[in-house]
Amino acid sequence: MNDSMIVTFPGGKKVYADYNGFEIATDQHPDSGGEGSAPEPYDLFLASLATCAGIYVLGFCQSRNLPTEDVRIVQSWERDPDTRRMETFRIRVETPEDFPQKYLKVLKRAVNQCSVKKTILDPPEFVVEAVRG
Repeated sequence: MNDSMIVTFPGGKKVYADYNGFEIATDQHPDSGGEGSAPEPYDLFLASLATCAGIYVLGFCQSRNLPTEDVRIVQSWERDPDTRRMETFRIRVETPEDFPQKYLKVLKRAVNQCSVKKTILDPPEFVVEAVRG
């Protein structure tokens, strides 16, 4: 199955992606010459990891009629100070005190089902082309 996304350049440091009828806007921080009008592309990568984990946690809670109002995910990361490369991602699911203890390990397993995380752990091949016309 081939999916695709069309990327355009509307001006300045903005880069937009059109995917399935959604326009996904990015911009660079003013320190990098942008207006800061939208998240930077890497921010969307980070958000995709956290929200992917979130959809699995949400689905787990909904399937057991567990309230989600006080459930949240905190994602943090550590970078190598020299290369700025990501070294560690931490995803912590925080629940209220009355959340059933028996489900905490299962929540962890739910997060591990995230397809973004799985793609990072087993990366696909990248093919880059530049063509005319």
